[in-house]
Amino acid sequence: MKYRAGYKYQVYEDEPFMTCIYGKSIKTDFIELFANGVIVGRKGYAWDGPSGPTFDTKNTMRGSLVHDIGYQLMREGRLPHSYREYFDKLLYDTLREDGMSWVRAQYWYRGVAWGADSACLPKNDRPILVAP
Repeated sequence: MKYRAGYKYQVYEDEPFMTCIYGKSIKTDFIELFANGVIVGRKGYAWDGPSGPTFDTKNTMRGSLVHDIGYQLMREGRLPHSYREYFDKLLYDTLREDGMSWVRAQYWYRGVAWGADSACLPKNDRPILVAP
């Protein structure tokens, strides 16, 4: 079994999101992007949840998931870095859709827009560890 060190959460059933990324198909062990724009975090996908000076709540989980999926695809070179702003906005939209207040969602959006650029760069990919 393969896993990435340092993650707190794991998807227990496939979690789809609608995006505006059409015409591209990407398939990894735990992420799939379909040409129709649907991106799926597959069962077993691990992510670290909300990052930065914040706390984990029910209305942060899906937003942090789709944001981490997008940033991972950019780190791995499967999507160009130019999608960064798109995934930051998708984070904001998902937070609002899940009931986060406008003020808190703005704080999150501005935080990732200001300080998360390095998280989607290939040099910051986490190593894959193989479990015994």
